[in-house]
Amino acid sequence: MTGLATPKLPPRTSRPTIPSLIFSVPFFLSLLFSSCGFSHPGVRLFLTAPFPKKLSAWHLFTASRGGLKPNSRVLPYDLNTPLFSDYATKYRFVWMPANSSANYRDDTTFDFPVGTILAKSFAFPIDSRPGEEKLIETRLLVNTDSGWVALPYVWNDRQSEAILQLVPDPVPVRFTDAAGHPQNFTYQIPNANECRQCHDRDNTLQPIGPKARNLNKDYSYLDGPANQLARWTQAGYLRGAPSPVDAPRAPVWNDPTSGSLEQRALAYLDNNCAHCHQPAGTAGYTGVDFRISDFDPAHAGFCKHPNSAGNMGNRQYDVVPGDPENSILLYRLASTAPKVMMPQIGRAAVHSEGLALMHSWIASLSPQSCSSR
Repeated sequence: MTGLATPKLPPRTSRPTIPSLIFSVPFFLSLLFSSCGFSHPGVRLFLTAPFPKKLSAWHLFTASRGGLKPNSRVLPYDLNTPLFSDYATKYRFVWMPANSSANYRDDTTFDFPVGTILAKSFAFPIDSRPGEEKLIETRLLVNTDSGWVALPYVWNDRQSEAILQLVPDPVPVRFTDAAGHPQNFTYQIPNANECRQCHDRDNTLQPIGPKARNLNKDYSYLDGPANQLARWTQAGYLRGAPSPVDAPRAPVWNDPTSGSLEQRALAYLDNNCAHCHQPAGTAGYTGVDFRISDFDPAHAGFCKHPNSAGNMGNRQYDVVPGDPENSILLYRLASTAPKVMMPQIGRAAVHSEGLALMHSWIASLSPQSCSSR
């Protein structure tokens, strides 16, 4: 398509986007956390199976009157444009053994040392208690002696402990989102094997989010806001990183000041689709590559017939420039039906705002007739 060049990532601007680390948990819960083993002096590392049945055995978190907080040297982080997960609030943390660091990579996920723990907790609002949230699960990715291992821990109703469930049960979720829309669905926690569907690279389990472009942003730490790449370097968790101003930075999908419509749309595809849709991913066979650093309309589904199952109605092409209604990409993002929806796992609700962004982007593309190709 003429006039559409490979996008350049916009330069970093200092603009904190800060999720709170503190859950509004009553004081008596801090006593429960303490009694369940959440107040230990340091993180415990397990590199071989069997892995702990209780999340508290890892000592990743400590209890306090304010709620669940990271233990010493457990560093919180956030992403510029995260993966959508049914409007869940996600709290991310990283920990590495003493005297070990990840090696910086400009484009792909950092090279993490053995012993690295990446933790991601998912929470939803409690409508009857404004400002409060309920933890649903905490997923651990642990870089063991034999490679990365995915461990899903599911929180109990008292919020006092999370238990390892390799095949978790679905969780009913009901809340009102930030836009005032009621959400009522069954939250599906991926089992340990399903984690591979998104995290597989050349048949090897790998992290997805911790890339320079996703981490290059300010975060509000307890001692004040700081750039995450700089803080990881300062903490000894990252080596070889350039100055943040010289590192790539992904746009924020819903912040028009962070990039153009196209740049934000491609950042959304990069973080919601490209973990599968790239040559080394589980959807590499489709020939569709949504990586922002390698974006090329010829390999991003433009005027391309799909080669996967599912009823798409009369739609014939993955992306029809200038025609979102006839683009299969939009149809999949708007669906929750098995074999039709995309991503296939990790969501049970439609991301209305993300769908609107993609609709606007496809509508903005120079119209062309795919049938003439």
